[in-house]
Amino acid sequence: MQSVNIQTAQNVNISYEAASVGDRIIAFLIDAIVRVMYSLGMSEILSRAGLDNSVAIMLVVLLPAFLYYLWMEIFFNGQSLGKMALSLKVVMLDGSQPTLGAYIIRWVIRIIDITLFTGGVAVLTIIINGKGQRIGDIAANTTVVKLQGQVSVKRHELLKKMPESYQTTFDNATVLTDTDVAVILEVLSTFKLSANRAPVEAVAQKVKKLLEVESDLPSVKFLYTVVRDYNYLTSGIE
Repeated sequence: MQSVNIQTAQNVNISYEAASVGDRIIAFLIDAIVRVMYSLGMSEILSRAGLDNSVAIMLVVLLPAFLYYLWMEIFFNGQSLGKMALSLKVVMLDGSQPTLGAYIIRWVIRIIDITLFTGGVAVLTIIINGKGQRIGDIAANTTVVKLQGQVSVKRHELLKKMPESYQTTFDNATVLTDTDVAVILEVLSTFKLSANRAPVEAVAQKVKKLLEVESDLPSVKFLYTVVRDYNYLTSGIE
């Protein structure tokens, strides 16, 4: 089973199960069926409405089908209907959310490694690459992972590459318990899978109350900072 190790900007290593070639092919076939059904259905509707002219077909039938992967991944957080069915998702290799530019790059290069070569180039690249990446993913610095796979976040990784001059932001982070920190890490790893911000926001507010602090840091960065401070203060490094 192939895995992808992603190191976030906070020096946290997260291990995802990479989507297999089989999963990606099945997702592609599901998406292909959806696009064909949409095109046939809309063509029939336009025909019955007497709007089966070239402009109407272009705007209502062909254009949405052509842009399908782009707008689906943009508006559905890195997932098309096929990816949803197989619990797959596009993620950046640095652990951040894919940017609009990354989605566009993947979509444009899809024409080369999937459309023009009927997926042969994409399959070969994914097998050889070792990170579950086709050419479009390599160019966009993304990959596709399984959301139901095992995700591992190791606390000790937070201490790696920390300079000796590291300065804590929240000196009273030690009021937290190991259980508190484990909950924080679990919420953060779940966020990486689902991008659901609600649990992150709720835990961030709870931690702020426990530490009796206010912070302008984004909730995700705040929680990573708290855990780093906790590990540093309880590691005996200082």
